Amino acid sequence: MTEPLPLTDRLLAGDPRAIARAISLIENESPDGAALIGRIFAKTGRAYLIGITGPPGAGKSTLVDKITAELRKRGKKVSILAVDPTSPFSGGAILGDRVRMQAHAEDEGVFIRSMATRGHLGGLARTTAEAAIVLDAAGYDVVIIETVGVGQDEVDIVRTADVSVVTLVPGTGDEVQALKAGIMEIADIFVVNKADREGADRTAASIEMMLSLDDAMSEGWRPPVLRTEATASRGIGELIDTIDRFREQSSDTLGARRRARAEWRLREILGRRFMQHLEANVLQPGEFGQWLDRIAAREVDPYGAAATVMAQAVGHALPTSPEKTSGGFSGVIGIDHVGIAVADPEASLKFFTGVLGLSSDTPQDVKGQNTRVRFVDTGDAKLELVESIAPGSPIATYLDKRGPGLHHVALRVRDIHAAIVHVVGAGIRMIDKEPRRGAHGSLIAFVHPADTHGVLVELKQPAAPGESH
Repeated sequence: MTEPLPLTDRLLAGDPRAIARAISLIENESPDGAALIGRIFAKTGRAYLIGITGPPGAGKSTLVDKITAELRKRGKKVSILAVDPTSPFSGGAILGDRVRMQAHAEDEGVFIRSMATRGHLGGLARTTAEAAIVLDAAGYDVVIIETVGVGQDEVDIVRTADVSVVTLVPGTGDEVQALKAGIMEIADIFVVNKADREGADRTAASIEMMLSLDDAMSEGWRPPVLRTEATASRGIGELIDTIDRFREQSSDTLGARRRARAEWRLREILGRRFMQHLEANVLQPGEFGQWLDRIAAREVDPYGAAATVMAQAVGHALPTSPEKTSGGFSGVIGIDHVGIAVADPEASLKFFTGVLGLSSDTPQDVKGQNTRVRFVDTGDAKLELVESIAPGSPIATYLDKRGPGLHHVALRVRDIHAAIVHVVGAGIRMIDKEPRRGAHGSLIAFVHPADTHGVLVELKQPAAPGESH
């Protein structure tokens, strides 16, 4: 008995069952699906991807059906990816039967697959691009991608197709205005379908007027406005001829368009994989929800939370700003001050100001720490005299254990969030995992002295000019 061919071989041979199986693996985001893409990717790049988008009721499915029939007459193998809304019960495509396209069910040169959005926005399913790769590898000349038909936010098609056809219907003059900020701006070709209806000329004229206002279209390809009656197959040949003309005229930029598409897709995959890695291998159960609770409670800002989590994930600081250079972290500006714990502030102040002649500012209480601080200006850096104003404060505990003297060294940093990320990423513990307010409205965070050879180090980002204390 002959052993069955592997899935990859059957797919490359154009076996419809293998194609369907491959797309299912990809839709389910199976590791086998990702591995399959790796095996077939080098054999792709020949198919031309036509995107059909537009609002609900524009007749997209009927248009796709007639385009397919015309392409088959011209000897092309055609595959269709019809993206439909997701069933809230099964998770599948609600219009999965594609009744309007059943005329091609017996045609071996046509492959039709419905894909559910599964909650993905932008008009496409998340794995539409990979499904198109499968169909490309299977030998189809054209892959037609029909979006779900939800309106203004259906812009993912421009990142997926080689040509984007926006379909509208007569009587949508007001809708044209509403759509111009969304799908109206992604069209390579406009189609006014159901052109036998009243108002077709007015709709076409509205689109033409909008195009005439776009200075960027004065050179290069200017999207034409075509009229079709899909149910009667009128205008379909002209539409395909126009697609061919666009393909010919844009051949020089096709590579750049596909590169931009690859960049968008790679970033999307990396983002999704990184989140999966975070939840599976980095964060403790429920930790992500805890971060959300802290952000909602205004205990931490989203950027600070993201910086801390990313440091946990990658094991070192990420370049969040120009402060991270090839030579290491360069966000330290210098010594801001040296903190001195004092039991008798007046006596200490008398020495620094009376004997040494230095100037000092007015004392300030630091809320939450039960301390009072006064800065003495030495010219280059400052001395911070820190006293306790309540029993049990950190300074009171320090004085009880060690007595008056050097308490900490404060380093001024440009970006305290980036500094914390860098320190944590280097395996150093922080007493303050998030910055807090210090004297004069500055942001401060202390590094654990156990990891600094006994020196208590304060990271300080001074308050911006005019920032509230």
